[in-house]
Amino acid sequence: MIFKVYYQANRLQIPVRENTQSLYIKAESEQIVREMLADREYNIEYVQILEGSHLEYEQASASFQLEQV
Repeated sequence: MIFKVYYQANRLQIPVRENTQSLYIKAESEQIVREMLADREYNIEYVQILEGSHLEYEQASASFQLEQV
């Protein structure tokens, strides 16, 4: 499954919508995604599963690149 992770780059800073970044990652579950990113200093806001037409839409984006963890 492919997940889109919305996060703030600094775990200690209060989340601000304008500073939200995202990445794409392949994993079996949301829990595994969070475990894979645990060593990074990210403040993870939301982990969204991408499937069907939503996944196709994201893959068509120029910014779509799977994160290597």
